Amino acid sequence: MFGQLDEWLRHRLRAIHLKHWKRGKTIYRELRRRGLSQVAAAKVAAHGRRWWRNSAQAINIAFSVRYFDELGLPRLAA
Repeated sequence: MFGQLDEWLRHRLRAIHLKHWKRGKTIYRELRRRGLSQVAAAKVAAHGRRWWRNSAQAINIAFSVRYFDELGLPRLAA
């Protein structure tokens, strides 16, 4: 149960990151800076206005669990 809650919480945090960037060009630039491929970054940036439905796989690569660990966000499930 905590595993599902942890996954949901991290998905929402990833969506909030995208929402703060607002513009497609900014989303593309920041995702490329985080190591996402050109194709994946362009796909996510093309749907920047629909940040809550964006490609989970591409966003999970850009904002991995390690990224949140570095920010100090504790894990709910081990």
